[in-house]
Amino acid sequence: MGMKTKIALGAVVGIAVIGALSANAGDGDGDAKSDDRTSASAGEKQDGAGADGAKTDGAKTDGSSEAKPAEDKAVEKASQAEQFKAFVQKNGTPKEKDAVSHVTKVQGADEQNDILDAADVYTDFTGGIMGSGTGPAKLIASAFADWKDSENGLVTIYDADGELLGNGQF
Repeated sequence: MGMKTKIALGAVVGIAVIGALSANAGDGDGDAKSDDRTSASAGEKQDGAGADGAKTDGAKTDGSSEAKPAEDKAVEKASQAEQFKAFVQKNGTPKEKDAVSHVTKVQGADEQNDILDAADVYTDFTGGIMGSGTGPAKLIASAFADWKDSENGLVTIYDADGELLGNGQF
């Protein structure tokens, strides 16, 4: 390899590393937990976002505060699967509600960076890709896309044995 090629390759790798680090860097406040920098779900966009899209946490613009209902606090502390099921029960079609009732676990839906978001949804269906869960898996993926939004997200649906049922973009 020539000297110019090595320098060009080093520059490309350096730029890629700097880009990855800057994309994952937060606001520097030291909190390791997920916060309002991640994309908000459709319900949060309607209820907890101001005119500029920033989360208001129930505070009005005139300085007074508005207490959150107890059900919102319960949803925040619920597991990802429970949050997903609650969203679909409120906003889904009857077929989506039936399909999502088989969801047992959701992983990877809470932290998103819009670069490569991947979420896994586990169900109690059996039989893998040749079983009866492939149709409902597409409904689950569609409902998940309504619940979460990402520039480059992929949700994968698995059966009870961990076999692939289907996937979709969100």
